Amino acid sequence: MNTVRETILGNLVYREDVLPSDAEAVRDIIVSTGFFTGEEVDISVELVGERLARGIDSGYFFLFAEKDGRVAGYTCYGPVPGTESSFDMYWIAVDNGLRGRGIGRALMEKSELAIKGLGGTRIYIETSSKDKYRPTRSFYESRGYRRDAFMEDFYRPGDSKVVYVKKL
Repeated sequence: MNTVRETILGNLVYREDVLPSDAEAVRDIIVSTGFFTGEEVDISVELVGERLARGIDSGYFFLFAEKDGRVAGYTCYGPVPGTESSFDMYWIAVDNGLRGRGIGRALMEKSELAIKGLGGTRIYIETSSKDKYRPTRSFYESRGYRRDAFMEDFYRPGDSKVVYVKKL
């Protein structure tokens, strides 16, 4: 039996403003993926708090995709300190129950446009080399990112860091 994935892009609303309720929404999304450690989940929520406390001076920018008033996915990105126009894509995540419907692709495209609007010319994304991150790496590659660095055993033994870059 073939599975047909519902496309919901027409039903999404995007926003850049960060709301206090986003901290819990981000936590729920990150946990739903099943990819991240408790410490990584806490970091994702801390970035929301930094943005709420310090505004754009935090250096963290967000894009949220909402479906029916609920956050379905988000990105978090910001300029790399000490560089002229390089940006890090810190997080891109979609609620596990909504993956495979184009939300991540749309978030990536809109985030790239926003970064370009902020003067960004390169975007860096890092991820794990573990097998369960193979779909993540394939996603980045399908979006035009190229592998730029591999740092063996970066996170822990057997878990290397893979850095991707895209020139805008």
